[in-house]
Amino acid sequence: MSWYLEGFKKYADFSGRARRKEYWYFYLFNTIASLVLALIDMMLFDAEGVGLLGGLYSLAVIIPGIAVTVRRLHDIGRSGWWLFIGLIPFVGAIALLVFLATDSVAGSNEYGPNPKETAF
Repeated sequence: MSWYLEGFKKYADFSGRARRKEYWYFYLFNTIASLVLALIDMMLFDAEGVGLLGGLYSLAVIIPGIAVTVRRLHDIGRSGWWLFIGLIPFVGAIALLVFLATDSVAGSNEYGPNPKETAF
């Protein structure tokens, strides 16, 4: 849960680096929260598709989601602009998934020190 909250603490911080753990836990908890809110929307509002609560939550997490993804790309030594490779159908999504699953670059890089080495 602390990794999820870490994404919100760095709400619009597009600089620095994010470990794989920070990225994947952030998206795991986002997925769980989205599913729970979708169920609540269906039960309370009889909503089909995106309901009120799910839509508000999606708006709240879009900027932190992009920020943690950019920081994750920085951790492997790539610019945040590589996020746009995901717009290429099928191949781009696979390439982005491989980038996001790749281990950190050892030591410091142009985006800062390795968060694995500075973790307590």
